[in-house]
Amino acid sequence: VAMETVSLEHQIQSVQRHIAFLKKEQMELLHDLHLEILRLQKHCSELTHDLEMKELEARQQDVLDRELEEKCRAMEAQLQEKERDNLELRKELQHKETLVAALRSSLRTKERRFLEELKRRSHRVTILDTELQKQTEAAAYLS
Repeated sequence: VAMETVSLEHQIQSVQRHIAFLKKEQMELLHDLHLEILRLQKHCSELTHDLEMKELEARQQDVLDRELEEKCRAMEAQLQEKERDNLELRKELQHKETLVAALRSSLRTKERRFLEELKRRSHRVTILDTELQKQTEAAAYLS
C-alpha cells in the first residue's frame, strides 16, 4: 500500500509537472498569439490607411480628370466655333475677291473706253487744228 501511495504521488507529481509545463506552454502560446494579433491589427490599420489614401487620391484624380474633360470639351467647342468663324470669313473673302476681280475688269473696260475716247478726241483735235491752220493760212493769204 505504501508503495502504491508513493507511486501514486510520483504520478501525481508527474501529472502536476506536465500540467505546469502545459500551462506555461499555453501562456507562451497565448502571449505569442496576442502579439501576432497586435501585429496583424497594426498591419490592418496601415493597409486601411493606405487604402483610404489611395481612394482619396483616386477621387482627387477623378475630379481632376472631370475638370480636364470639361476644359477639353470647352476648348473643342471654342475650336469648332473658331472653325465656323474661319469658314464664314473665307466665304466672305472669296466673295470680296470676286467683287475685286469684277471691279478690276470693269475698270479695265472703262479705261479702254476712256483711251479710245481720248484717241478719238485727240484725232478730232488734230483734224480741227489742221483745219484751223489751213483757215489761218487762208485768212493770212487773203489778208
